[in-house]
Amino acid sequence: MSGELQTLEVDRPAGAVEGHPVADRVRARLIAAGQRFHANDNISAFLETGELDEIQAEVAVQLQGVLEALVIDTDSDHNTHDTARRVAKMFIREVFGGRYAPAPPVTEFPNIAGLSELMIVGPITVRSACSHHLCPIIGQVWVGVMPNESSDLIGLSKYARLVEWVMSRPQIQEEAIAQLADLLQEKMRPDGLAVVMTADHFCMQWRGVRDMDSKMTNSVMRGSFLKNGGLRREFLALLASQQSGGR
Repeated sequence: MSGELQTLEVDRPAGAVEGHPVADRVRARLIAAGQRFHANDNISAFLETGELDEIQAEVAVQLQGVLEALVIDTDSDHNTHDTARRVAKMFIREVFGGRYAPAPPVTEFPNIAGLSELMIVGPITVRSACSHHLCPIIGQVWVGVMPNESSDLIGLSKYARLVEWVMSRPQIQEEAIAQLADLLQEKMRPDGLAVVMTADHFCMQWRGVRDMDSKMTNSVMRGSFLKNGGLRREFLALLASQQSGGR
C-alpha cells in the first residue's frame, strides 16, 4: 500500500445529486419546516423515495474517513476491508432504524368489555444506544395501563414493536421512556399509564469507570398512576414480584 490514504468507492444511487449530499437536502427540508432533528427524533416524513439508500452510502464514505483517521489499513486488513459499509448498514437499517422508518402499523381496538383493571406488559427487551458515546443500552421495559371505557386497546405484540421503534435511536434513557409514554398515551388514551425501564449502559461498562454492576432504573407515571398512591404501589409490587420470579 502506498503512503496515500485510500478513499472508499461507493456507487452513488440513481437520483443522487453530485455536490449536494442527501443529508444536506434532508436537513434543509427539516429546517424549512421548523422540525427538530435531534438524535432521538424520527425524520421519516422528510425522506423521499430512495434517499435512505443515499444516506447509507454517504455514511459509509464518512465512516471510511474515520477508519483512515484511526490509521487502520483497510486495504490490507481483510477484517476491516468492508467495515465502513457494514457499520453504515447497521446504523441506518438496524440500531438507529427508528429514526428513519415510519411508525409500525398498530391497530387500536375499542374497549368493548369496559375493562378498568390494571394491566401490566413486560418485560420487553430494549436495545438502544447512548447518544453521548453511541454505546449500547440493553435492558427491559414494563408498561402498566389502567384503561377506561373510552380507551383503545392494542395487541400484546404491538407494545414490543412500539418499544423497538422508539428505542432504536440514539437515546438518553430518561427521554426514551417519556417518548414511549407519550406515544402509548396518544394511541390508547387510558386513565393511567406507567412505564419502567431498567438497563445496562455500556458507556459505563466498556469505558469510563468500567463498572459492570451498575444499572439505571427510571419510571414515568401518568394520570391515575401519578395521582393514586395505592395503584402505583400495586403496580410496583407486581412488577417487583415478576422481576424476582414470583407469581
